[in-house]
Amino acid sequence: MKISTKGRYALRLMLDLGMHNSGEYISLRDISQRQDITVKYLEQIVTTLTRSGYLRSQRGNSGGYRLAKDPADYRVGDILRVMEGSLAPVTCLEEGADICPRSAECTVLPFWKGLDRTIAGYVDGFTLQDLLDQAQTLAGNDYSI
Repeated sequence: MKISTKGRYALRLMLDLGMHNSGEYISLRDISQRQDITVKYLEQIVTTLTRSGYLRSQRGNSGGYRLAKDPADYRVGDILRVMEGSLAPVTCLEEGADICPRSAECTVLPFWKGLDRTIAGYVDGFTLQDLLDQAQTLAGNDYSI
């Protein structure tokens, strides 16, 4: 499994909105400058996140984007699935996949199921708030003598 730039940038976008969460809408231009991601690419990402109910948007001079919920209410796995689709390590474990004719005698299927549970458990074990807290901790350790 490999997370695409859309998935990685969506997480960075959501973190940026969480870090600058004042209740005001934040322009893509500001996010673009802070995250070094083009506005054009961010537009594609926010479209998906807004349609999925993860972001609120407002048009106009004071428009932009903000989180639709509290950062603690977003699981990292859900954000990644919105952008990436299934995170299953093999096709046969994807939701809605046809049942493999070999599944009854597949000796590696238990391994793939275990890996799938491990991946889901890991990405769903973190919230956006957890990542914000980690970022704040890292920023707090940035000092020099």
